[in-house]
Amino acid sequence: MKKKLLIVDDEWNMRNLLKIYLTKDFEITMAVDGEEAVALVKKNSFDLIILDVMMPGKDGWEVCEEVREFKTTPILMLTARNDTKDKVHGLEIGADDYLIKPFEPEELLARVKALLRRSELSNEKSEKEENNSIVYGNGFLQIDQDGHSVLIAGEKLELTPKEYKLLHTIASNPKRVFTREVLLDVLWGYNDSRDTRTVDSHVKNIRIKIKEKGSDYNPFETVWGVGYKFHEPDEWL
Repeated sequence: MKKKLLIVDDEWNMRNLLKIYLTKDFEITMAVDGEEAVALVKKNSFDLIILDVMMPGKDGWEVCEEVREFKTTPILMLTARNDTKDKVHGLEIGADDYLIKPFEPEELLARVKALLRRSELSNEKSEKEENNSIVYGNGFLQIDQDGHSVLIAGEKLELTPKEYKLLHTIASNPKRVFTREVLLDVLWGYNDSRDTRTVDSHVKNIRIKIKEKGSDYNPFETVWGVGYKFHEPDEWL
């Protein structure tokens, strides 16, 4: 079943162009202004919203803020203004990504797919969550989601924010095999210059830090030709 996208833009040419770029892969609904967009989001369930910033009446900023009051649907903002302040503002009020006009159709499609992958991942629930912690091996591995901390055999593992997020991501979804591209989406978002070897470097660093704690446990099982999946530790007796 195709994912459902809502395109919001007051310019017919841009709406039609976006529809041409995306209609092959997605089910498209279009709104001509902010008021219509909010009304559609309230009545329907969309997988992603592509939202123009500069619109008469209720602009993209207002729409984004209003939608965030009742929906967590990923939002990709579109604007002709290449202003860092605008981008920061959009991210602060709840936008998930930001694309500058004009753009190539390949970049638009890549960003849309990356946001959808991240959204699917965040919606998956771990069967090992206990009191907002993820626990494996009878307490051998403990990930405190509130404190963003990790214990290995009772000792705190000093991880960088990216390392923590990487370990937390795979431990939260133990049955899933992650490609390096998906892990890049989770950790860094879409970036033209990103390198999948960065994921391998972070995996290596985590393995080394665990070994320095005196444990041979390796939480990352390599799936050759694909990426990584979680390796659950044996019970800690």
